[in-house]
Amino acid sequence: MIEKIFTPLRDLFYGWRMVAVGCAIRMLGGGFHLFGFTIFFLPITNELGLSRAATSLVFSLARAEGAIEGPLAGYLIDRLGPRPMMVAGVLLSGLGYMLLSGVNSYYALLVVYLGVISLSFSAGFMHSPMVLANSWFIRRRALAMTLISASVGLGGTIITPLLAISVQTWGWRQSAFLAGLGLILFGIPVALAAKRSTESMGLQPDGVPVKGDHMANQTARPAQAATEFDLWQAMKTGAFWMIILATTTRVAVYNAITVHFVPIMVWKGVSEARAAAMLAFMALMSLPCHLLIGWIADSVSKPRLMGICMVIGAGAVTLLAYGDGEWSLWAFTMLFTVVEAIFPVGWATVGDFFGRKSFATIRGTMSFFYLWGPALGPVVTGAVYDRYQSYAPMMSAFIVLSLVAGCLYALLGRPSLPAAKA
Repeated sequence: MIEKIFTPLRDLFYGWRMVAVGCAIRMLGGGFHLFGFTIFFLPITNELGLSRAATSLVFSLARAEGAIEGPLAGYLIDRLGPRPMMVAGVLLSGLGYMLLSGVNSYYALLVVYLGVISLSFSAGFMHSPMVLANSWFIRRRALAMTLISASVGLGGTIITPLLAISVQTWGWRQSAFLAGLGLILFGIPVALAAKRSTESMGLQPDGVPVKGDHMANQTARPAQAATEFDLWQAMKTGAFWMIILATTTRVAVYNAITVHFVPIMVWKGVSEARAAAMLAFMALMSLPCHLLIGWIADSVSKPRLMGICMVIGAGAVTLLAYGDGEWSLWAFTMLFTVVEAIFPVGWATVGDFFGRKSFATIRGTMSFFYLWGPALGPVVTGAVYDRYQSYAPMMSAFIVLSLVAGCLYALLGRPSLPAAKA
């Protein structure tokens, strides 16, 4: 009986184990860092006597740091593999949160958050798991990336409420220390389980047999015949820059709203505890939303799908800005998840367009450009609130930027290699 249960697991393509590794890393990063930061936003702001723009600036500078590091991180991942970067990201982020519990000034906050917590976060928690999916899959690339990306929301659903309870019970300092300890204890063993690629294990992408059934190899051949771009060839295509521009506008809106999620909901008239519950609900809904969109993405035009999702995101922000009653806030929270859910579809599109060989380098270089959007979005939003004591002026900008991103995604077309290099 036991053998019958575990035999299918032994026969399962090893790449799905790597997806599980990527999911676990993303759960920790999403729960403690991406969603978790907004739980610490108001307590840190109030205790250190900061403006919301000043606190937002810390987050924005971390995104700028990730942008500057992006090309180097991508190059190192392509050369060394994802595992070293995952280990470094987990270790530094964990130690950083433990140090965060002792900061008593704005400058100390800047040093700890930028110099320790965020130093390797993008490389370890963001780039490396997606590189795993791109290296182990071709035909099921969008689904593999979607599962990994969806884990961010699952981490937010599980970990963020625990952080909120911890902050309310013991204060943000003790909670930060426990967050760092949890990251290290759970993250290091998971990161060490990562394997670089199918070739490193003597396997083929998607679990195609290396030898054996002739028809299986014939069926797999078109999927493996992907065009391989290097960085310079990719940068000469219009698709490279359109993806960057669309992603910049999308993540600027998403990060500005996510970082200010609890303050925005308080501005709309709900309590901090209620706002934290809404944030957890958004994280929970992102999981089925990711899975649905990722399942659809492998069967339809990915650019058009992303365009449609951004139009839905614009409608969600409209509900947030102009809706009347708490129902509109819950509706926004549910619908806005599509903006995050197309994250893996975008990177699957990059893999489809440019191949596997230089994926991390291309992705890291793209991040150098597009991460300035999320770097500026939260701090501009905080500055506008400080000036007008209202988030209303930013809502129209969020709606317009979402529609612009949708148009850019929908107009994407597959690039071709220059004739001399083809």
